[in-house]
Amino acid sequence: MCGRYQRRADKQRIAEAFQLGNVDGLALEFASDYNASPGSMQPVIVWDEEFGTCTISMMFWKFLPPYVTDPKKMSIDTILARGDRLLESNIWRESFLKRRCLVPVDSFIEWQRPDPKTKLPWMFAMKDDQLFALAGLWRHWYSPDGQSQMDSFAVITTEPNELLVEKTGHDRMPVIIKRQDYQRWLETGDPNRLPIDLIRPFDSDKMKAWRVDRRLNNVKNNDASLCQPVNPVEEEKPSKKHGATEKAKRKPKSDEGDQLSIF
Repeated sequence: MCGRYQRRADKQRIAEAFQLGNVDGLALEFASDYNASPGSMQPVIVWDEEFGTCTISMMFWKFLPPYVTDPKKMSIDTILARGDRLLESNIWRESFLKRRCLVPVDSFIEWQRPDPKTKLPWMFAMKDDQLFALAGLWRHWYSPDGQSQMDSFAVITTEPNELLVEKTGHDRMPVIIKRQDYQRWLETGDPNRLPIDLIRPFDSDKMKAWRVDRRLNNVKNNDASLCQPVNPVEEEKPSKKHGATEKAKRKPKSDEGDQLSIF
């Protein structure tokens, strides 16, 4: 799964990473997003057939099939697309053949679930801290009444690499496209030579992972501190206020003095 990611890069940095050329005149602005979540508008890289080059577009992170009448009332989850079912599914097939995209990110989140009620977020990024690209699919959606329209996308997933399994035990991870494969992924090309081979786990030795604060679990939180590593032991310690309350509730034993045990 990949239900959140971080994109600190601005328009110019994305343009340089994806060789978009001069984007000064592009009427498109977006701020850094430290907690990019489904249902938000995000910059996505697509192939411009007319000019034969990459371009950038703002898209809704939830793939909207043509039969959808109201995005808010969709009964299925389409933020992610399984890489092993792209050609089997009526939802994904056409877009995999004709409308592949790249989602620029600085890192993404997967959760460790030690128990059903606990979600511990782990952040995954490149060891060199470079911007990278998740593989995606997109399509243009029109409302039945013709009054609304938007581009929407989904992130493709595959089997996890060793690092992701070690940290979270999760059975899926987003597909990461290597820089040298950007154009091949984006171009429509020969339908008999689809880039299925690019749908694979990314090399663990080129990635790093660290625990981040559980504040990230709430989509309302969106600031740079969410990317900072946390010490799991320190995170679980009671606050001073909590400690003081516990101390007030009980009288120390004679051999304890004023010391309280710390969890």
